[in-house]
Amino acid sequence: MAGPTHSRQPGGERSKVIAFGMSLAFISYLDRACISQAAPMIVRDLHFNPIQMGYIFSAFSLTYAVMEIPSGWLIDRYGPRFVLTRVVLCWSVFTAATGLAWNYSSMLAARLLFGAGEAGCFPGIAKAFSNWLSVEERARAEGWKAACARWGASVAPLLVVAFYAALGWRPTFALFGAIGLVWAAFFHLSFRDQPEHAGARVVRRAPWGPYLRSRSAWMLSLQWFCHFYGFYFYVTWLPTYLLQARGVALSHNAILSGMPLLTAGGGCLFAGYLLPIATSRWGASSARRTFAYVAYGGAALSILFFPSIHDTNYAMAVMGLSSFLVELSAPVTWTTAMDLGGESVGLLTGLMNTLGQLGGSVAPAIIGYLLAASGNNWNVAFYLSAALYAVGGLCWTVLDPATPLDSANHSRM
Repeated sequence: MAGPTHSRQPGGERSKVIAFGMSLAFISYLDRACISQAAPMIVRDLHFNPIQMGYIFSAFSLTYAVMEIPSGWLIDRYGPRFVLTRVVLCWSVFTAATGLAWNYSSMLAARLLFGAGEAGCFPGIAKAFSNWLSVEERARAEGWKAACARWGASVAPLLVVAFYAALGWRPTFALFGAIGLVWAAFFHLSFRDQPEHAGARVVRRAPWGPYLRSRSAWMLSLQWFCHFYGFYFYVTWLPTYLLQARGVALSHNAILSGMPLLTAGGGCLFAGYLLPIATSRWGASSARRTFAYVAYGGAALSILFFPSIHDTNYAMAVMGLSSFLVELSAPVTWTTAMDLGGESVGLLTGLMNTLGQLGGSVAPAIIGYLLAASGNNWNVAFYLSAALYAVGGLCWTVLDPATPLDSANHSRM
């Protein structure tokens, strides 16, 4: 757990750590989401069918999920500076490689390698925040970090449309990859794993057994699966849905595609600032559970209502409300993981993000199959997302969001 030593660090140093987390989150989601707006052009040029495009959307999250736990363990052992530099270099190269694909197999391979390269990004940020920030600072830092991630995804459609018009979709991926290379160089030269007075880093044996037996760890991970299942519709299929089901022109499509992600960032910030106030009044457990219930319950109801709205602008406003509400759970989830994980926060967030990204991995492929099986009935996909949001809320009735997992009193399965 964070001690008072964090608060003695100069404000500029702590602000720099937060800025690194915010900028990295922005770039990571910018690179993830850029393929969604380019998808209609990719399908046209490389002649993919919906099932193939669903697999391509899912490829990133599959390998990302597989590599999250090993990356989290490496972060605990070697520190975020070494691992995050490797992470950003790898994912930037394979973002650029996406633009070199010439058929289905090469595109699938590029996206699989992209996902493997990016694994460890958010456990690394969590470890950096845990090392540098006090408990009181973490919720707001997580709010800003999560908001920047969603805003990176929200501006991706606009940037892809602009760059596509000038360069084509292939050079656009190369340009996005170059941004990450610049970030990695600056981070490696400027960041330190620990505050100067913290002393030598002690590498403890990873607590695999307690974590894998913990009911709270698994419930935290399961609700993150539900969260990302719904979220990945926005960064994969949403532009295609607007084009095919709503008949929205490509230029207006980019604006509407970014709306749920823009409001998602607002939800992250709202929770990041309000959560510390609620915690001081109600206690950590009650505050976190309340935010989670409102997040998942409100998002489920909104997305159920969405298909019945015929006016596209009003419908997207309701979808934006759903994304705002569900993202109230993002700062809650990450601050809970920091408290529960303690010195092994990389390992716990790696486990949590593994299930989260599995949700993101299966969602696009399942949606592709549902469309093929139902004759492009998009409503089926929305109803399934709403059901999983409800499951995410139920997870918080079971998990203990405040007791560290290495405590003798933590709950076990």
